[in-house]
Amino acid sequence: MRHCGTRRLETERLILRPFEMRDAEAMYENWASDPEVTRFLTWPPHASVEVTRAVLRDWVASYGRADYYQWAIVLKAHGRDPIGSISAVELNDDVGIAHIGYCLGQRWWRRGIMTEALKAVMDFFFDSVGANRVESRHDPRNPHSGMVMQKCGMRYEGTLRSADRNNQGICDTSWYALLRDER
Repeated sequence: MRHCGTRRLETERLILRPFEMRDAEAMYENWASDPEVTRFLTWPPHASVEVTRAVLRDWVASYGRADYYQWAIVLKAHGRDPIGSISAVELNDDVGIAHIGYCLGQRWWRRGIMTEALKAVMDFFFDSVGANRVESRHDPRNPHSGMVMQKCGMRYEGTLRSADRNNQGICDTSWYALLRDER
């Protein structure tokens, strides 16, 4: 893959941009502290804005790497504050795979926002990075996440039983992917 780092992406309603340290309060308030948002994720809700600041310090420090991809999701109509995040949580350069993870503040659920963000990130990985495969997974008890993947053209590949762990404990995981030549 031709890594180029986190670049600003824009869609009709969204700006996807690198995080900044000044995003800590909005990130904490809008999603990182919400147990409902983190219910099916692999990290617990942040206990304080200081936890969010520590996470952001690591993220911001990583932006110098060409193979680091972590975006703040900003709704153009909402101003500069992020309402969620989307990132490549794992990369496999040998095969050309980008594995995407995402979360969004629940005030913005079921409005097509995450579908719009994921589509932009998928296009970026195929067109700019040269990925062969973009994939994601979700806990089957969180079907809305799978719907986002389907709306972006990803194909369901199967569910692995007791193959992952999230804040609910050991869980099944449903896998979706789209290959570059399937677009």
